[in-house]
Formats: sequence, structure tokens, C-alpha cells
Amino acid sequence: MKLNEIIRESLNAEMKRQQDHIELIASENYVSEAVLIANGSIFTNKYAEGYPGRRYYGGCLNVDKVEQLGIDVAKKLFDAEHVNIQPHSGSQANAAAYKAFLKPGDKVLAMDLRAGGHLSHGFDLNFSGEVYEFAFYGVNKDTYYIDFEEVRNKALEFKPNMILAGASAYSREIDFNKFREIADEVGAYLMVDMAHIAGLVAGRAHSNPCPIADVVTTTTHKTLRGARGGMIFCKQKFAKKVDSAVFPGVQGGPLEHLIAGKTQALIEASDPSFLEYANQVVKNSKALCKVLMDNNIFVLTNGTDNHLLNIEVKTAFNITGKKAEAILESIGIVCNKELLPFDTESSVNTSGLRLGTAAMTTRGFKEKEFEQVGRIIVDALNNKDLESLKKEVKTLCDNFPIYNNIKY
Repeated sequence: MKLNEIIRESLNAEMKRQQDHIELIASENYVSEAVLIANGSIFTNKYAEGYPGRRYYGGCLNVDKVEQLGIDVAKKLFDAEHVNIQPHSGSQANAAAYKAFLKPGDKVLAMDLRAGGHLSHGFDLNFSGEVYEFAFYGVNKDTYYIDFEEVRNKALEFKPNMILAGASAYSREIDFNKFREIADEVGAYLMVDMAHIAGLVAGRAHSNPCPIADVVTTTTHKTLRGARGGMIFCKQKFAKKVDSAVFPGVQGGPLEHLIAGKTQALIEASDPSFLEYANQVVKNSKALCKVLMDNNIFVLTNGTDNHLLNIEVKTAFNITGKKAEAILESIGIVCNKELLPFDTESSVNTSGLRLGTAAMTTRGFKEKEFEQVGRIIVDALNNKDLESLKKEVKTLCDNFPIYNNIKY
């Protein structure tokens, strides 16, 4: 049976859209053709509740081989004692981690959403905020760095069962050892959500939380450049309760076709070329950051150590983040509005943008191209000849194709 015409047309249209725009959403990336093949593979037909060698269904020999390979590669890549690669998403990995270490109503100290945290780190409309009691730390109002004095003081006052480090919009390297010291001082577990930086950790461009924290969660896409999904790392002594929290705790049958895609990506991240990629991501972020700062745009923390940067557009251009996002998308640059720490705008409008370099680094952009992108952003937000800028973006994209000969 052929693909439904609407599905086929939409897939081809999405292929064209991805090819023809500059992707600066910090949580997005491009997987390899090998990962695409694995994601759409015959494994999608197989139920495999349980774990390799311990399944509730027969016929799991082949999926067992792939899942065990993924586990083994991930343990080596991240220097982890135990890995579970079954979570369907980063949020489900977080749900399982909470379930493994906490009881409903237990206390968690995490980064405030407005400071760069994530919805699953205690937002009141998210499951995390409904099931557990959260308190929040933020960033210094002058430097926008994590305020460790505040973290410690709040930990001493709140007495959390768990301290959570990790963010979705924080541009500096996170000092996991400082979080470990504070967690030990108050007798709390330390959990790290490294969803955004996992690829940088794998590529040795960011410090590794796995040997330091009690439990680490991540997505498998973003900077890691794999199939969409999640993983959990923990000390061996916590392995049984983490595995039980994933299955049967928060989900049933694993998605073995996506586990194949995760495994392929982990193998790719183990290649020496991935070290070059991860370090180029950071170089590109710094190059983009410099151009924007040289044009008097305020970049939070006055720089970046990773794949993203947060910029304030309200002062520089007298527009909201929502408007800036729309202007850039009109010329073929896709990013997202961002609610900044201490923002006076609403979450609908925001004062800022979040920009990421992981995806376009995958396509081959280096410092030169990101310097050009930075100049285009400045010109576009100053409303300078948008049609000409749109053509410039298209030419850049044409020079760096994402896939060859894929048509649905």
C-alpha cells in the first residue's frame, strides 16, 4: 500500500522546509540517514516489555541484541555504571527518575523555569509540580550565572529530598561538583537533567555529570543527534529501582525501532569525528555570540560555553521576542522566543530569543557562516531589506544540504 497522499505531500514539504531554512532552535538537530533508517525499521512491529534477556514476550532475540548494544555503548560513552535507554522522552525519563528516588509529596529544589529550567522541573501545571513539592533557585541578577549561594541557602532552608541541576536555556557550563557538595550537605539526592548538553558531554565539550550525580536523565536528540527519546544513567546500586520505575512504573512496551535509532546515534557519537562536531558547536556559539554583542545586543552572561545563547531584543530593537521570532522566520531563520530571567514581558510575548548552533553545525556551518548568520539577524531585526536577506539565507542553505536523494 502506498503512502496516503496527504502524508506523502506533507513529508516532502517538510523535507523542503528543513532544507530551506537555518535552524537555530537549540533543542533541534538533524539525524544521520542511518538513524532515519533505524527509526523507520521493522523493529516497530515488535513488542518487548521487560529488558534484554528478561522479556515478557517471545521472539525478542534481535531487539535484545540492539538494545544491549545501546546500553553498552552508552555506559562507555558517558562513563556510567548503569543505563536505561527505554524512556520514550526526556520528560518520561524525569518521571521515572522522580519515581525511583522520591515519594509523592517529597521535596525537590530545581532551577526556576524563568531562569532557564524545564517544565518537568516542577512547573505547577506539569505532572512534576502536581506530584512533588518544588522550590526553586535562580540566577544572579547582575551576571545571570547560577547563584550557588542562593542554591545553598535555599537547600538549607527547604531541606529537599532531591536537588535537580540542569536547564533548557542556560548558556554556561554547569558546575556539577558544587551541586554535589550542597546535596551532600543537606542529605539530598543529586539528579542532573543533561538533555540539552548530552552531545557536548559525549564530545568532551562539557563536564560529565554521570560519575558525580546519583541519577542523570537526558533526551537522545538535541545535541546528541539521535532518535527522539530519553535515557537514564545511575549508580549501579540504584539500577533495580530505576529500571522498575521505567517499566512497569511509568511506561509499558519500549519502542524498539527508536531504541535502534538511539543505539545508532550513540555509536556515531563514539566516533572521533563527534569530538570535532561537539567542539565546533561551541566554537560556533561563541562566534555567533560575538557578532551579536559587537552590535550592542545584550547576550545573557555576556557569552556562552555551550550550544545556545539567550539574547534580549526588547531594548536593542524595541520589539518583543514573539515579534523577533516572526521576523526571522519570515526570512528563513527559525528560532524561539524566550522568557528571560527577571523578564517584564509575559510568556506569550517575552523579551528574548533563544538561539542554538547544534543543527547548523551538523549541516557543516563553521565560524564564518555563523558570523554571517549573526549579521543577518541584526539586519533583519533592524528591518533592513528583508527580501534580500531571505535570498541570502536561501543561498546559505543551498550550499549545505541536509540529505541527498531522499524523496517520499
